[in-house]
Order: sequence, then C-alpha cells, then structure tokens
Amino acid sequence: MLAARAVRASSDDPLSALEVADAPAAEPPAGWVRVDVQAAALNRHDLWSLRGVGLPADRLPMVLGCDATGTLEDGSAVVVHAVVSDEDFRGDETLDPRRTLLSERHPGTIAEHVWVPRRNVLPRPDGWSPERAASLGTAWLTAYRMLFTQARAVPGQTVLVQGAAGGVSNALVALGAAAGLRVWVTGRSPERLEKARAWGAAATFAAGERLPARVDAVFETVGEATWKHSVQSLKPGGCVVVAGATTGGDAPAMLENVFFKQLRVLGSTMGTREEFERLLQFCDSAGLAPEVDSVHALADARDAFARLESGEAVGKVLVRV
Repeated sequence: MLAARAVRASSDDPLSALEVADAPAAEPPAGWVRVDVQAAALNRHDLWSLRGVGLPADRLPMVLGCDATGTLEDGSAVVVHAVVSDEDFRGDETLDPRRTLLSERHPGTIAEHVWVPRRNVLPRPDGWSPERAASLGTAWLTAYRMLFTQARAVPGQTVLVQGAAGGVSNALVALGAAAGLRVWVTGRSPERLEKARAWGAAATFAAGERLPARVDAVFETVGEATWKHSVQSLKPGGCVVVAGATTGGDAPAMLENVFFKQLRVLGSTMGTREEFERLLQFCDSAGLAPEVDSVHALADARDAFARLESGEAVGKVLVRV
C-alpha cells in the first residue's frame, strides 16, 4: 500500500521525517470498514505530527492524514470523519477524554486505503468531486463548530476572523457570509486579504488595525500575536473562540477586559459527526466549496507537504490517489 508516513520526529526539519513509499497494511479493529481513498487533504496537524507533537516514538511509523473521501467495498462514495471516540462513549465525541484523530493512534488517510469505524463514514453528496469532499473534514468542520456551536452566531451579527490564510480562515469567511453574518478579516498580506474578500468578507484590515466598530465574536487560530487585538475588538458580552495558537499560547490573559466587559473565552476542537453531516448539507445547498491551493499525486506527496510547510498555500493542499 502506497502511503505517506511519519517514520521519525524532527522538530527542526519535519519533511526529513516523512517517507512516501509502499508500507504494510495495518490490521483493522473489529467492525471497522475499509475506504479506498480517492483524495486526501493535508492539515497543519500533519506537520506537527512530523515534528513529534502528539505522536510519540512508540507509535511510529504512522500513516499521516485526517481527511479523505473514497469508496466502500460496495462502491458507495463516502466522506471520512476524522474524530475517533471510544465505542462506549455517548454524547459529543469531541469531549471524550479518550478520543483521538486518525493518524494519532490509527493509520491516517494519505494512503491508498484507510480503515475507520463504520460510524465515521458519511455519504458524499451527489455530484461532488473528490477534491471538494476531501477538503471539508478538519478545517471546515472546525470552522462550522466555532461559528455555530460555540459562538452561536446568527444572521446580522458582525464577526472578526484573525488571519486571512489557510483552510480554517477560508471556511470561517465562506460559511459566515453564507449564513448572513458580516465577516471582517485581518491579515498581513494584501494578496491574502483580497482572497478573503473573494470568499465573502465584507471588509478586510491590516493585522492589528483599529476596527471601525466592535464585533460580536472573534475567531482565533493565531494566538499570541493577535490576542490583545482580539480581546479589545469585542463588544461587551462578546466572545472569542479559540481553535489554535500558531504564534504561541502564552498571550496575556487581559482579565480586566474579560470581567469588566463580561467576555466569554471559548475553546473549540474539531466537531461531531452530526455537525459534519449538517456542514455537508449546508455546503451542498449553499453551493459552497473550499478553496483548493494545489493537487498532488500520492507518489508526489512530499511536494504537497513542502507546499503546506512553505506557508504560501492559500486554501487546501490535496493528494489525489
């Protein structure tokens, strides 16, 4: 089975820990189903895995990848849900203390096939390309939960997205605009801000720029570099939803702002199967599709990882089997 695997960890040179080669197929747990992969999407999670974050040495080598679409044994087209919870857990699986993502404890999706629990496959909407379906899982599901479950955003509100690059930003802007929100975006690159406007942003601003008005919610994946701006941009009673901290997690708490303005700070991680199902329906009915930066053959997966690591990708980087 051709696969992209982390074979060791390298914090300084993650691509040196990547191997794209034939690998032995893993023995699947009882009751899991095989998905013959047609397309898989890369995420920052994969680069962190190559650095050894969340993937200890005793689990190596490990097939990388969380997101994919493909076919089951009967030929039906499906989309893979990456969150694997304990089979006895009931409720929101993102809160299961034993939950994991594909490629953390179980082989991931950047391979010719992947085994997943039967509950982790959803029907692929009719007429969708593999690239469109494979792009939604991690980034768009994360954004959907941030917007509608954690922030409880409703039409007419104004929200701020910190950062104008990558799949989560694309999803926050496109989903928010389609749901009737006024979406503002900050960023450092004029080219990326122009992309955000094409995705549906109502206005864009330079990183750290004073906004013309305060907002109902801020969506954070940047962390330390933008945290002060995020907190100061909120209306009294507003919320900041945090799903990442790419520039570091040691930002000042700014507790005076939090209690005086009665702000809410909400963490958010991935999403549930039910949220993924609603996301697919929403994108299908609204005609939404993720921005695709590039598509690479599985044999050329190293080029895909290099593109993601470069920081130049706008939208999703995909591997096509």
